[in-house]
Amino acid sequence: MPHTFDDEAVRAVLAHMNSDHVEDNILIARAFGPDATASGATMTGFDGDGADWSVAGHDGAPFPLRVAWPGGPIEDRRAVRREVVALYEQACDRLGVEQRPH
Repeated sequence: MPHTFDDEAVRAVLAHMNSDHVEDNILIARAFGPDATASGATMTGFDGDGADWSVAGHDGAPFPLRVAWPGGPIEDRRAVRREVVALYEQACDRLGVEQRPH
């Protein structure tokens, strides 16, 4: 069973990702989901095994996306940032997008 994070940790990460990293969410959705032309993505949750997004496809229809953490299962909040950054970097590589400094 994957590690679960407390409600405050989940709330804080989701608020940060969905307000400060809107474009990163879309890059991750395009790189790891079935629709490389997705028009939007909102991070909806995460646990020790990976993260979840609600993605708007090119036609606007929403679909769920689950992406495993690149480094494997995690159990602490600091690791969430490390794994999201790794997903962003992999997404940029897959899509041929230049990474911004972070």
